[in-house]
Amino acid sequence: MGYEHMAVHGQKGYHGVATVSKTPLSEIASTDYVHMGDTRHIECLVQTKAGPVRVHNFYVPAGGDEANPVINPKFDHKMKFLDEMKSLTHNQKGAPSILVGDLNIAPLETDVWSHKQLLKVVSHTPVETDGLKEVQAKGGWVDLIRQHIPPEEKIFTWWSYRAKDWDAADKGRRLDHVWSSPELATGLTNIDVLREARGWIKPSDHVPVMAEFNF
Repeated sequence: MGYEHMAVHGQKGYHGVATVSKTPLSEIASTDYVHMGDTRHIECLVQTKAGPVRVHNFYVPAGGDEANPVINPKFDHKMKFLDEMKSLTHNQKGAPSILVGDLNIAPLETDVWSHKQLLKVVSHTPVETDGLKEVQAKGGWVDLIRQHIPPEEKIFTWWSYRAKDWDAADKGRRLDHVWSSPELATGLTNIDVLREARGWIKPSDHVPVMAEFNF
């Protein structure tokens, strides 16, 4: 694949994340959010021409089917995970940061195919969207997809396997995100959501999101 460096954090039986790079990675670490041992976060320092950049890679818990933490332990896990993410800021440890991953929340009305119909569906309930917006605000993060694509425009990164014709139905959600420190956001030149990848042979229900910077 042409990549020379990789940071991986995962354990058998749990969701894990990986970061690959053509430049050296250092200061590789992981935070065990909610002390579940489920390896949903990894961070590393990437060397760029403009200096070091810290990359945070996340897989936020999906939360199950019922948006009630009292009767659904998976949703309780998700909400506690979000609460702990609120302490993560864009400039920790002396370097600007990029945060990427499947955050399993579509925060804006235009991040889902139908705001009204999904208000009680996990990934777009008010408690989740408010929680993710608070993570972003407290951390000082810039939502790069919405910097490049106006919030008034619908954009999705995920389409369910349950749809017979995902493209025609277009019942998608924006669950995958790219955030950054404000100083890195000024160098963003392009965001590309590869919608066509959802139609490939044996595709993921998520599509790649690529951010390009000039720094």
